Amino acid sequence: MTLNPYIHFPGNCEEALNFYKQCLGGEVKFRYFGDSPMQVAEEHRKKIVHAEFHFDGNMLMASDSLPDHKIVAGNNFGLSIILKDILQMDSIFSQLAAGGEITMPLQDTFWDARFGMLTDKFGIRWMFNCSLKK
Repeated sequence: MTLNPYIHFPGNCEEALNFYKQCLGGEVKFRYFGDSPMQVAEEHRKKIVHAEFHFDGNMLMASDSLPDHKIVAGNNFGLSIILKDILQMDSIFSQLAAGGEITMPLQDTFWDARFGMLTDKFGIRWMFNCSLKK
């Protein structure tokens, strides 16, 4: 299991990650909304649906928010847990959801993973991902 910070940006994700790369070195990998089957407005198709910034043994994940999700500095981050075992993910997800709010139930996705999101009872946002590839 790995734990990574995940930051959501109001449309300037690529600019921010290129700035972090300039400051910290490393490598940035992007996936654009236009590369996914998600239905978004044409002007949003060149925005980032998911990015990974690898530097000095660390990974920061990021994306642009959808146009109908307002981003406010300070509430634009969460914690992403990447697991290798679906049963373990189900158990941890259920436990963290107790007293909180499930914002996206665990489900299979177009990127060949099981994924879900929740906000725990302390207001911390969590994202869960488990690859379905064998």
